[in-house]
Amino acid sequence: MLVLFSTVFKKQYKKLPHPIQKKFNERFGLFISNPFHPLLGNHPLKGDYASCQSINITGNYRAIFYEERTGFVRFISIGTHSGLYRK
Repeated sequence: MLVLFSTVFKKQYKKLPHPIQKKFNERFGLFISNPFHPLLGNHPLKGDYASCQSINITGNYRAIFYEERTGFVRFISIGTHSGLYRK
């Protein structure tokens, strides 16, 4: 699987506290080895993110991605649950 990161994701990641960046890096490693590991809580989204999925980074932080094409995943956003899903 090839993983790509959107420009928005990269900017959001840089603004995260360092402990959250570290936690994402840990969860990302887990995602690469097993995208559906129970700790990730990988699940499809609805609404504005209907074609995307989300993984848990911490109890409050999530990363949103979608399968761009077979074998290619693109992470598009990372942040707190309330920050990502508010209207």
